[in-house]
Amino acid sequence: MRVGLFVPCYVDAFHPEVGQATLELLERFGCEVEYPFDQTCCGQPMTNTGCHKESKATEELFVRNFKDYDYIVAPSGSCVNHIRNNFDAVAQTDDVKHVREHTYELVEFLHDVLKVDGFPWAEFPHKVALHNNCNALRGLNIASMTELREKKFSKPRDLLGMVKGLELVDITRPDECCGFGGTFSVFEEATSARMGQDKARDQAKSGAEYVTSSDSSCMMHQEGCAKRLGLPTKYIHISQILNGERV
Repeated sequence: MRVGLFVPCYVDAFHPEVGQATLELLERFGCEVEYPFDQTCCGQPMTNTGCHKESKATEELFVRNFKDYDYIVAPSGSCVNHIRNNFDAVAQTDDVKHVREHTYELVEFLHDVLKVDGFPWAEFPHKVALHNNCNALRGLNIASMTELREKKFSKPRDLLGMVKGLELVDITRPDECCGFGGTFSVFEEATSARMGQDKARDQAKSGAEYVTSSDSSCMMHQEGCAKRLGLPTKYIHISQILNGERV
């Protein structure tokens, strides 16, 4: 199985260890992973801001980079949601359709495609709260939504439940947006900050030592809010826990 690894802009710039953990984790499960060096942004920031035409060249480049892989995997629900559900600035050729249909967020790839049944190398003896990014939750359906009357499920919880010593704790409002929202945090700074503070307080109140998520962008925002509030909570990407990182 040939997998093209897509590392989002903010991961590459601020949390390269997340990209590295994703690569190592996929290789542990026997995937033949390649990283196209010409890759850039997927176009999500432009599209989210309403600049659809401006994202066309970026989307075209993405397709050229990843069209020949069996699967494309990224440690980011928001970017994958854009590729799968909003990749509309380009003509819908067979290559584009292949990329859209075969791009997966890391958690759902491990859970749905590889169907992993254990992480024998992973041990994380800490209390952990889970944050589901809005795009991953409502766009990719990685977990049930509290606002819908549906049977409860959670793909990240299923995976984290296989990690030795890890204790998952519940927060009061698990599906509430943290306020990051990409450019929303720039144009609506005060609202974004207040939402992030509410989220960070809720996480700290749960007794969690760590918060994990499949999206570093949300966690960067929450971590900044937590630090400004003087809260002790730490933040770590789910790929690092599943890959066996010790802290």
